[in-house]
Amino acid sequence: MIIEIDEKLKGSILDIGGGGEAIIGQVYGHKVIAIDNCQEELDEAPNYGTKRLMDATNLLFADCSFDNVTFFYTLMYMTEKTQKKAIHEASRVLKTGGMMCIWDCTIFSAYPKPFVVDLDIEFADKKIHTSYGIVKLDKQSIYSIGQFLQNAGLTIVSKKEEGGHFTILCQKE
Repeated sequence: MIIEIDEKLKGSILDIGGGGEAIIGQVYGHKVIAIDNCQEELDEAPNYGTKRLMDATNLLFADCSFDNVTFFYTLMYMTEKTQKKAIHEASRVLKTGGMMCIWDCTIFSAYPKPFVVDLDIEFADKKIHTSYGIVKLDKQSIYSIGQFLQNAGLTIVSKKEEGGHFTILCQKE
């Protein structure tokens, strides 16, 4: 799957699960504070923006701290319960009028056989090939994630699903 990221977000960005390849950090640079609950993921991430070890279900930021919040193939690593809480916390730290952007995939089964997705990510003049994999019992879809977003008080502005991958853009009003 080819994922194209255009540099459209303005202002500060909290990137949840921003370790590893640090895709959002590579696109937006110093605008990004990337959090991850795994120090090893932060250590291997390229040095773009700020990196902090933190749990997405307990964000150590004040209410309305960020212009934007992103989840780039992060929710797939969370249980349904954790997804709900992480989205609620992300909404809490998002400024009124701010945008939340989610890139992720539909998962029908990730147990006992792992679910693996291969991605080609394109932005500016870069191309990155990577794979993400998970073993978990919970399923997820654009519908289930959309429900969590709405329950967190966010308004869905746009959503797109193609080839089992989806993007959702929502706003805090």
